[in-house]
Amino acid sequence: MACMSVTHYMPMLRAVESCLSMAELKQRHSLLLRLGLSNDNHAMSRVVTFCCLSEYGDLNYALKVFATLPNPDTFLYNTLFKAFYLSQMHANSIFLYSHMLEQSVMPNSFTFPSVIRACEVEEGKQIHAHVVKFGFGADIFALNNLVNMYFGFRCLEDARKLFDKMPVRNVVSWTSVVSGYSQWGFVDEAFRVFELMPWKNSFSWNVMLAGFVQSNRFKEAFDLFNRMRVEKEELDKFVAATMLSACTGLGALEQGKWIHGYVERSGIELDSKLGATIVDMYCKCGCLEKAFQVFRGLKERGVSCWNCMIGGLAMHGKGEGAIRLFREMEEAVVAPDSITFVNVLTACAHSRLIEEGRHYFGYMIRVYGIEPTKEHYGCMVDMLARDGRLEEAKEIINEMPMSPDAGVLGALLGACRIHGRMELGEEVGKRVIELDPGNSGRYVILANMYASCGKWEEVASVRKLMNDRGVKKEPGFSMIELEGTVNEFVAGGKDHPLAEAIYAKVDEMLGSIRLVGFVPEADGGLHDLVEEERENPLLYHSEKLAIAYGLLKTKRGETLRITKNLRVCKDCHQASKLVSKVYDCDIIIRDRNRFHHFSKGECSCKDYW
Repeated sequence: MACMSVTHYMPMLRAVESCLSMAELKQRHSLLLRLGLSNDNHAMSRVVTFCCLSEYGDLNYALKVFATLPNPDTFLYNTLFKAFYLSQMHANSIFLYSHMLEQSVMPNSFTFPSVIRACEVEEGKQIHAHVVKFGFGADIFALNNLVNMYFGFRCLEDARKLFDKMPVRNVVSWTSVVSGYSQWGFVDEAFRVFELMPWKNSFSWNVMLAGFVQSNRFKEAFDLFNRMRVEKEELDKFVAATMLSACTGLGALEQGKWIHGYVERSGIELDSKLGATIVDMYCKCGCLEKAFQVFRGLKERGVSCWNCMIGGLAMHGKGEGAIRLFREMEEAVVAPDSITFVNVLTACAHSRLIEEGRHYFGYMIRVYGIEPTKEHYGCMVDMLARDGRLEEAKEIINEMPMSPDAGVLGALLGACRIHGRMELGEEVGKRVIELDPGNSGRYVILANMYASCGKWEEVASVRKLMNDRGVKKEPGFSMIELEGTVNEFVAGGKDHPLAEAIYAKVDEMLGSIRLVGFVPEADGGLHDLVEEERENPLLYHSEKLAIAYGLLKTKRGETLRITKNLRVCKDCHQASKLVSKVYDCDIIIRDRNRFHHFSKGECSCKDYW
């Protein structure tokens, strides 16, 4: 039996590959053993491959079979390397590689990619030496994986040196370098390499686009995207998802609609992940009805889709709607995760649903066994503190099983400013600054609180601390997309080509709303002296400039959609309400925390933000 030719037992080996369960595989394996093929690497490799790589497989059974073989060959080792990588059992790969060398089994070009991906950097350097030692110093697959490995551990010089010395490079080599620089924030260097690429594919373009988007360089992402379209490169679902994220960041609804339309026209698969990205884009571009329409039309709705829609309702102040959708999610037998409950609790906080928030905090633990994270505690603190229940919020912080971070304490600090609790705010503000010393917003709130009390020496002290630590103020800006172009405004800025007309419109706008009761905050400039500089008068805050531009460029009654990177100040909030009344238009502003829908002199937040 042992000398049976391959042609005689090939049908049996094909039968091994077609097994539909481990029970069936074990029967076929038993037959092979009875035929005397227990030491036949070719036959046993089929069994091991099924156990390692089939959806019905069992890696432990593969290891038992492997252990019985007296002379396993390179193919068998490589199969296990791949299985260990897919199972994220990286230490096993390193151990097995050592065993392979001890058995004098020579690696081949398929060995190194899986082994390299399992390495920490020091092990990777040793494997790099083996790649050269065993004669694979020009093997592009091994070298590409080494480049990725070095970038993964932020060994940028090593990665670039290896790339520069590669005798042959393919599109994967170049893309690995672009991706490597991008992931560590070196987007300019990534773009320089991208421009040098002799050829590009859709994945290369997407990696560069993602680099810009992840660094919040949305305009550059759109410039590159437009160039990609001009060069007639394929727009696949990955490019679509990346650019939808850019639309989300900029609030570029028209661009987002175009990409969504392209997905539908071109037949790109609208899977759950891409569907969630489209829903998220519409939510964060202020188009909640369209988001719901897309959500309802999705054939496949994973937990991320539900989370995006619930989170969108929360951001828009639709707390009751978010809770209804959460109940519908449960009825659809989709298990909520930790993010789901962050969104539900955020919805309760923004809509003043205190008792509902308490209920769902306990419900999360009791029903789903989800242990609260700092984000959940932060939502509870925000909900209670925002409603003026500062002592209850403090109690939540004191009862947390972990130390509160800057996010949790920051929620309490913001509420102290809103409710004028100077003493508590000062105490919390100092703690937050020490926990998050590089975040300019923490200094902003404390300085504003001091300013509201006329404590100018303390304001100066906060400014000095920022300067001493090299903390730069985050500049306030607002964006509005019109006629396919995103226009950005900063407080008091005059760089826009229509600046003269825009400022004239602001003056007209302010004159009109004064007639219906608008009174600018007398101390507003002092309150915002850190957020939007004191030399830029409150009357010319960035959202007022964006609204004025929108009124110039649209017909009466059209909706204006504006994105702002900071929290809307009281003065601009009141002005926006009255502009919506006088000019008979809806204004939707997305600030750092939530959406404000201004219509007929009212705001969706009911002045609770």
